[in-house]
Amino acid sequence: METQTIRFFHRGQVQEISDAPVTRTVLQYLREDVRCTGTKEGCAEGDCGACTVVIGELQDSGDVEFKAVNACIQFLPTLDGKALVTVEDLRQADGALHPVQEAMVECHGSQCGFCTPGFVMSLWALYQQHTPGGEPPARQEICDALTGNLCRCTGYRPIVDAGQRMMALPAPQADRLNPKQIADTLRNLKRGETFHYNARGQHFYAPRTAAEFGAIKAAEPNIRILAGSTDVGLWVTKQFRELGNLLYVGQVEDLNTIAERDGFIEIGAAVTLERAYAALNVAHPELEEMWKRFASLPIRNAGTLGGNIANGSPIGDSMPALIALGTEVVLQRGDVRRTMPLEDLYLAYQKTAMTEGEFVAGLRVPVEGPQYFRTYKLSKRFDEDISAVCAAFGITVENGFVTSACIAFGGMAATPKRAALTEAALTGQPWNEATARAGMAALGQDYTPLSDMRATASYRARGAANLLYRFWLETREGALSAAEVNVRAIGAGEPVSA
Repeated sequence: METQTIRFFHRGQVQEISDAPVTRTVLQYLREDVRCTGTKEGCAEGDCGACTVVIGELQDSGDVEFKAVNACIQFLPTLDGKALVTVEDLRQADGALHPVQEAMVECHGSQCGFCTPGFVMSLWALYQQHTPGGEPPARQEICDALTGNLCRCTGYRPIVDAGQRMMALPAPQADRLNPKQIADTLRNLKRGETFHYNARGQHFYAPRTAAEFGAIKAAEPNIRILAGSTDVGLWVTKQFRELGNLLYVGQVEDLNTIAERDGFIEIGAAVTLERAYAALNVAHPELEEMWKRFASLPIRNAGTLGGNIANGSPIGDSMPALIALGTEVVLQRGDVRRTMPLEDLYLAYQKTAMTEGEFVAGLRVPVEGPQYFRTYKLSKRFDEDISAVCAAFGITVENGFVTSACIAFGGMAATPKRAALTEAALTGQPWNEATARAGMAALGQDYTPLSDMRATASYRARGAANLLYRFWLETREGALSAAEVNVRAIGAGEPVSA
């Protein structure tokens, strides 16, 4: 297969790259190759947001979708066919500041300035979703958009104020970032076949179809699959690993779909976490709090739900909730597919039921969930933190008795795992405090957690039991509904009911 150049739109024109290493990050390219040094490096692992840039992708509608991502962990070849927007692009052709930048100045949202370009780019992505002079984003929407940006100077209030102020300022009159022009350019850059990039003996493949993807994976079973680089990227930036050839799922069109069929929400492996959870939240609104606390918006904009499932981390936030909902995983080898319950995918730590050459093609999540369903997360920080314990509870109650139960935890074992003995302790029993406490006792037989940097074993065991008790408090007769319990409001000391 003949090698091709990486083509993307940046700084008002198409850039073509032919000699960069496959795992060169977008941040390295910006700072070292083209001297766009406004984008900063803070953590090199997608946590601090100093490196935030915006990626523009052409949609089926013909419009361009702009989303904030972390440049420090994105590999350069993944930009092929996309637009890259950095803080240098925001200044208007007449030299005036963009309203986002002007608002940051007016609201005193910058002190040392190191983190400021990242905040500006996250706000610029939010700005694109609203009409200047129209309804501004709500304060919580601004806070959600900034979960991936850390600042040690301002205390955040002036930055959030800038997010509210930016929409009231006059719209750009000499904006060099014309969405229609960018859309036309990306339309011309769109490939109809597999993109193949070869640099220094390392190959990067970006197929357009699942059939092409499956064929490459079957021919080279040990090739590394790459999705959003939110985990694999750290193998390079932190562990300095050599990854070998890469097979990129991000351009596979038939794996980037969401559809409802036969009572299931079918989510392709290339669908980002943000899109996947937005779709799931319609059928299962109880997922919203977990969705908003999963990593940060830039990570959810890049990472995929399929990648999170395939990774199989024992502390991954997606798996407990999906297991409790009865999710099925779709596996593919070549052009042959099979389906299994998600809980059966995980055999041991970092070991799955996938055979050689097989990959996660998608997920099937039931539209109808259990009568009572909740997800909870214990972590040191409220936003952008890895779980110490992640839990999902689903039960159905008839005539006051539990008729079915599905409970799953992350952070309590070597894999995401159901609490079989706890489920048995609840099923057939009246849904009351005594039954809940019997389930709490059974949890100690289901799991033997470990101590690590995030939590001790005793904390995890006690926290897991307390989450089950909380679940009972929230679902017992006369309790507030999930919609009435706003965890963020409680944390702010606000009343949860009138």
